[in-house]
Amino acid sequence: MTRTLLTDLVMLQGGTPVPSQILVDAGRIEALSIGRAHQLDGADAQVRSLDGALVTPGLVDLHDHLREPGQEAKETIASGTAAAARGGWTTICAMPNTSPDPHTPELLTELRERFARDAVVKTLPYSPITAGLTSEELVDFDAQARAGAIGFSNDGKGVQSAGVMYDAMTAAARLDLPVAAHAEDNSLVRGGVINQGWRSAQLGLPGTTRLAETVQVVRDLAIAEETGVHYHLCHASTGESIRAVRRARADGVHATAEAEPHHLLLADEDIPSDDGNYKMNPPLRTRADVDAIVAGLCDGTIDAIATDNAPHTAAEKNCSMRDAAFGVITNEHTFALLYTAFVLPGRFRLDQLVGWLTSGPADLYGMPEAGRLRVGGPADLAAFDLVGQTVIDPEHFAGKGRNTPFAGREVHGDCILTLVDGAVVHSNRKDLS
Repeated sequence: MTRTLLTDLVMLQGGTPVPSQILVDAGRIEALSIGRAHQLDGADAQVRSLDGALVTPGLVDLHDHLREPGQEAKETIASGTAAAARGGWTTICAMPNTSPDPHTPELLTELRERFARDAVVKTLPYSPITAGLTSEELVDFDAQARAGAIGFSNDGKGVQSAGVMYDAMTAAARLDLPVAAHAEDNSLVRGGVINQGWRSAQLGLPGTTRLAETVQVVRDLAIAEETGVHYHLCHASTGESIRAVRRARADGVHATAEAEPHHLLLADEDIPSDDGNYKMNPPLRTRADVDAIVAGLCDGTIDAIATDNAPHTAAEKNCSMRDAAFGVITNEHTFALLYTAFVLPGRFRLDQLVGWLTSGPADLYGMPEAGRLRVGGPADLAAFDLVGQTVIDPEHFAGKGRNTPFAGREVHGDCILTLVDGAVVHSNRKDLS
């Protein structure tokens, strides 16, 4: 691998972008010069100028859906990880709602072999909590951990039985692995496809009460306190859920949470019509809930931003919300969307946003090699153009899915380069490839 000097870039020193250089050799960072404390010697290196782009550690996504095996019409490991690389993600955690789900060590090992063969970013598998995600048959937690599970999740489905969740948390706590919960009480969903409120009534669509999420969060936090497990709340979407996590953390419960870009950027009042591209689970909530998610990030109740990237075919999304599949795509422009909506107006600091996308999630799941740039560490990094403007065009997505509510949105902060172990896995400039 060619020794490479990245120059004409900025990195964060404290909260301030300062001129910097990075020297990469053999897939690792040989030297850093932040704030130009000294000039790096690139005499024998390939020099790549980044034209003032912000370089960050590679982003870390705790929540992605790759669809393979079994749902390759929606996405494949190759296309899904290319989409992640397009957005600057260098480490992702793949949810287990595939066909079949990897509920045995043999299936999980086969999935990891597919990752090793086809993924262009570092990809870590969740194990399901129960076989098929909807049964009450627990997987063999010890065997799944030995097979390489990063944690346990039935994402897309809530665990309906408190007893099953108690047994799952007890087993995960013994292994010191997280349980990542999709909190949803089916008895309260009642066919809803949108948040229950004035907008659901206006559109004539069946609504789901916010309690469907919150009652399971409260139940799960009580079980987490009893078992001592690391309980991670996926896609926190209601103010009540966030308040419950905040209180539990104050009581010493090992509870963490993630926020999704779509729940930060949109409320149910922003849904323009009965459009399947605005259908997701949990659904878009109220403006007050959006404000609660922002507050949860800023006060540390929510630790990370994750995408819940959920590609579907056009037929599954270009229809009424009554018939559409749940899920949206954000991962190819997560940084740009949030930088434009929150950092430029001064609602978030740049270093906060970068932390929630890098070191925050890496630290939650104990990934010492991810989320930070350091001499001797892997050259997993992303570069973002903070000056140029891009229009989000689904027809140019690297992944298979086109189901985004952000089509046509103008953003700053597009990802121009992604390296994994020093290798270029995404570039939108020929001179950087």
